[in-house]
Amino acid sequence: MAWFFADTDITTENYTLTGEDAAHIARSLRMKVGEKLTLCTPDGRRHECEITEITRDEVAVKILSSTLCEQEPTVSISLFIALMKGDKIDDVIQKAVELGVHDITPFLSARCISRPDEKSLFKKQQRWQKIADNAASQSRRGILPRVNPCIDVADIPQAAKDCDQAIVFYECGGERLRDLIPADTGSLALITGSEGGFEESEIEMLKQSGVQVATLGKRILRAQTAPVAAISAAMLLTGNLE
Repeated sequence: MAWFFADTDITTENYTLTGEDAAHIARSLRMKVGEKLTLCTPDGRRHECEITEITRDEVAVKILSSTLCEQEPTVSISLFIALMKGDKIDDVIQKAVELGVHDITPFLSARCISRPDEKSLFKKQQRWQKIADNAASQSRRGILPRVNPCIDVADIPQAAKDCDQAIVFYECGGERLRDLIPADTGSLALITGSEGGFEESEIEMLKQSGVQVATLGKRILRAQTAPVAAISAAMLLTGNLE
């Protein structure tokens, strides 16, 4: 069944989709009146709907039934990823959303090779958000994970302050994840570096701010592999891959 997201909670039995979603339903999927689709709302609910009208710019639906969305994991993961060369982050964002992250924040660190200007970063953020939206729809997520504006590595502790725990993955070693993540963890910040990894001073700064330092094993993973491995391990340890 086609899967879409509403901008607001739904409190009536009717809803109207507009913009790209309406165009996708009418022109790409060529759906017809009477066909069914699923609509997820920010309050974590999933609504089974029937199309009642299709116009040039809008698709009207009737809500047939509503339930809590069961697709979301029990742990809320905020992923902090260092900027990488080329389009490597594109794949990371796609896989991270499929695996269940709540939000993604790119950051600049000392060893980042890619250093786009503010205008380029804004365009990249728009593209990354579209990638996240498409991945959320494809993987039947209950929410649209947000891709936040790029920050500096020094700003990560403040950005992650609301998480129960923050963990940075360091190529020079650290604690085992199984010793850091209890099964009942409610929220996590996971931090991974660029192609060149982290400066020792950056790790020390993060440690001083309460961030735990962890390892992903004895092998050195590529910058685009580490976040996927970290998310997968966290999901497994919290019972979200069972």
